[in-house]
Amino acid sequence: MTQKTITNQYNTRLHSEIIKLCNSLELPLHDNVLGSKIYTNYQRVALIILQMRSGKALRKFVDELVESKWPRWLGLKELVSKSTLHRWIKKFDLGCLRKFLDQTTSLSQPKLMAIDATGFDSWQRSRHYEKRLKQFGVKNYKMPFAKIDLLIDTNTKLIHDFVVRIKPRHDVLGAKTMINRLKHKEILILADKGYDSEYLHKLAFEKGNLLYAPVRDFKVNNPKGKHRKRCAKGNELYSRRNIVESVNFSLKSRFRGLRSKIPYMKKREFGWKVITYNLEKLAKVIRWIIANLFWDSAIFSELL
Repeated sequence: MTQKTITNQYNTRLHSEIIKLCNSLELPLHDNVLGSKIYTNYQRVALIILQMRSGKALRKFVDELVESKWPRWLGLKELVSKSTLHRWIKKFDLGCLRKFLDQTTSLSQPKLMAIDATGFDSWQRSRHYEKRLKQFGVKNYKMPFAKIDLLIDTNTKLIHDFVVRIKPRHDVLGAKTMINRLKHKEILILADKGYDSEYLHKLAFEKGNLLYAPVRDFKVNNPKGKHRKRCAKGNELYSRRNIVESVNFSLKSRFRGLRSKIPYMKKREFGWKVITYNLEKLAKVIRWIIANLFWDSAIFSELL
């Protein structure tokens, strides 16, 4: 019988949340039946999260890992190499990462959410040489960035879903994907003018939720569409949409940019960063998650 429970004694709050994540997903201790079993899946997940949390390159993280207490806390038999850690990051696909993300928000029962899009650096460029290129007259020097769409709970600031697009795309496309994937009901979703679309309003309503986005043209007194007319009246909770801007800023300042070069690896890397962000948030605000379970559902019912 395969062991599925980790019983290691954790030493930090983050370590505690990593163990809870692995236990809740019932990850098998090892993927292989035969062969060497040097590292467990729990150790793989923990080391990837620690590397994302450090913000360092793989080689530098591995070199400095021996100086920390984490090898002893994780019960490592051998120190991991740079190539092995990179192989582990490629091992977990985006579908698996979304299961991890869903598990980090399993206790949350949101009633008020916010959606927003931003650009995320997808290349580790030198700001010094970027400035020097402009001094030499290179004006059309553009570095690639990824288009990120986030859906967060405004009460706990946990990220419930994300969409990564390598090229610029309209905000409505990312919102459509996340609204279709949203499992919660009776939620008010706050958005900015970029999401002013009657189609998007209807999609959210069919899923049992409400979307609020200000009408783009305030000169039009009677906008088309039932839901757009509702949004034209305003909403007193709209000021809380700024929380998603704070989460965007927190991700950018915390993780800087994406180091991967291959498009599918950029998406997986960002997925790990979101999971790391949620675990760090859970280690600090677990009491807010519990309080959110008793959030008054009157926010949604009053708007119907």
